[in-house]
Amino acid sequence: MSWEFKSPHPHRNTPIAKPRSLTFGPTAADGPELITSRRNPLVQRLRGLHESRGRRDQGLLLLEGTHLLQEVLRLGLTPVHLLATEAWTLGHGGLIERLPPGCRPQPVGAEVLDAVATTRHPDGVVLTLPLPPGPQAAAPAAGSDGLVLALDTIQDPGNLGTLMRTALAAGVEALWLADGADPHQPKVLRASAGAALALPLWRTSRSGLAEQLERSLAAGVQLVATQPPHSGAVPYWNLDWCRPTVLLLGSEGAGLAPELLALASHRVTIPHDPAVESLNVAVAAAPLLLERQRQQRCR
Repeated sequence: MSWEFKSPHPHRNTPIAKPRSLTFGPTAADGPELITSRRNPLVQRLRGLHESRGRRDQGLLLLEGTHLLQEVLRLGLTPVHLLATEAWTLGHGGLIERLPPGCRPQPVGAEVLDAVATTRHPDGVVLTLPLPPGPQAAAPAAGSDGLVLALDTIQDPGNLGTLMRTALAAGVEALWLADGADPHQPKVLRASAGAALALPLWRTSRSGLAEQLERSLAAGVQLVATQPPHSGAVPYWNLDWCRPTVLLLGSEGAGLAPELLALASHRVTIPHDPAVESLNVAVAAAPLLLERQRQQRCR
């Protein structure tokens, strides 16, 4: 099972001209007008993307910072809006040259960018992308040699973003989310360092996840859940991670729901000093997910 995102736009090698407008911005012979007011209609619309309802209504997600713009271009995606301060534009001519045809920064004042961004000290650029398909999208099936990460009600946006980043680094082929934090909120996107844009994502309810896990189990996929040390679970390195696998991880406070834990065909633990009762879910995911790559290399 695999999902490929290979549609990069060719870089433009022509000399950079004075920034032009995106299709949404006002145009003039010498480029778009500088937006200096927080009351500008575009600014008001993009501020609405701070909330999940605004993202749903507009069908857009908000990304902030140069690194996420670089990831967007690396993945071959085209921003719908791109707002930048004059200082940022002057310092990133090479990156502007890589923008798809017709996509140019809309110049804004620093105070306007502060109003659109959710961070306290944005680095000078924000952008929007079309919102990916919602929960109605069909769940991907675990493939013959696939690894899927299933998360039950992860509440902390920072944890969710970190889990996404680790999952992408470990070659996870899909991410299944049961409720929890909105994966498209700006804090998750920042914490994922762009991984949220590359991972195939399916969001559902806890009952919907349980049904998908039952189908996966019937298809011969091993469902792996974590348990505390001294629970009788085997150390995680004793499991064959090279089989088709779904790794189940629970919420920060309550852990994995009992009805999901009951579906697990295998239970593993991460041995650690008893001075600590449990590990942070994002920390615990790293050795579990990367063990598969270690075993593949050893074989």
